[in-house]
Amino acid sequence: MRTFTLSFLLLLGMSFSAASQSLEDYFLVAAENNPGLQAKYKAFEAAMEKISQVGSLQDPNLSFGYFVSPVETRVGPQQARFSLTQMFPWFGTLRAQEDVASLMAEAKYQEFLDAKNQLYNQLAAVYYPLLETHELIAIEEENLRILETYYSLATSKLENGQGSLADALRVDIMIQASKTNVEVLKMKIKGSNSWFNSLLAKSHDSPVEISEKLEISAADRMISPDSIHTNPLLESVDLKIQASEASVLVAQKQGMPKLGAGVDYVLVGERTDVVMADNGKNVLMPMITMSLPIFRAKYKGAQKEAELMQESYKLEMAELSNKLYGSYYRYSSDMQIQKDLISLYGKQVVTSEQTLELLYNGYSNSGKDFEEVLRVQQQLLEFQKMKLKAIVTYKTSLAQINYLTAKTY
Repeated sequence: MRTFTLSFLLLLGMSFSAASQSLEDYFLVAAENNPGLQAKYKAFEAAMEKISQVGSLQDPNLSFGYFVSPVETRVGPQQARFSLTQMFPWFGTLRAQEDVASLMAEAKYQEFLDAKNQLYNQLAAVYYPLLETHELIAIEEENLRILETYYSLATSKLENGQGSLADALRVDIMIQASKTNVEVLKMKIKGSNSWFNSLLAKSHDSPVEISEKLEISAADRMISPDSIHTNPLLESVDLKIQASEASVLVAQKQGMPKLGAGVDYVLVGERTDVVMADNGKNVLMPMITMSLPIFRAKYKGAQKEAELMQESYKLEMAELSNKLYGSYYRYSSDMQIQKDLISLYGKQVVTSEQTLELLYNGYSNSGKDFEEVLRVQQQLLEFQKMKLKAIVTYKTSLAQINYLTAKTY
């Protein structure tokens, strides 16, 4: 069984720069600080303490009795009695109970690992949209810069009699809308930062430094579904099945007689009416006891309970396995769709940029088709946003698959 500490398990002595951290850096910060995860580990440690409890003998019994009316014997009156007894369960009972407790503790550890993986998945679900928001601000600010250039050109054309007031007003409306979008996105970042910090167990207003860009790298590949069998939830249920099997054996052994060994020590007073060799000699009497488990209902009930729990865990295993594999193929399909969309939007961005350059040059020379310039500019902006959205969906789907396949970081 595992006896290492949570800090050693999660951090392995790593340190990070506060200036800029990647998502994996934040994973380790959350693993160290998150109280929910720490609670799961404490539950595992508590379960470990159960092993020594169920593997120990019962305390011996010591009793004392005083004869109010001494019992007369040949060697003298019995005055008091001390009794010491130790009961022993049937052979192998303690070992079987230890096996059950050990397996259940191991199941608790797997639940802790699942909680860690869930925490990582939750962080990714907040981190990637947060990263998207930062990049959307950059796109909007670039769009704003371009629109202001258009506005300067439109007003210049108007002053030279080559443009119309409607062109300048139209682009001014778009400038105001772009500024509003930037402000809204900045407010959105505050809310996302607060939620992200809550997962890290930090103050809600702590800065969240972002050092990555939203892009698909060679490392962003799906893990084979064969790895699903290592998912801690499946491991946990499998351990509970084994524990319930061991519980059947425990119930059977608890239904067997318990054996006891002890000793009685009797204090005997001296007789005053006769002189004899053993006069007043105390009595030492070894004893053996055995329980009689004749009321079988409770033992049969315990065995049946363990068997039914075993069946329950097996059904739970089948249901969980179906859900995990179903989720895997759902998210893997979504990743493929988003990958195709990323490629499509990337091509549309390039085409829109080329079209926009041609239209802008034409407008600069003739003062015509300004409305078409603005339309293509907005089209370019939308394609850029949709590409970002597709990347975020791809990344969050990959994070889900990493959770399902229990990827280690």
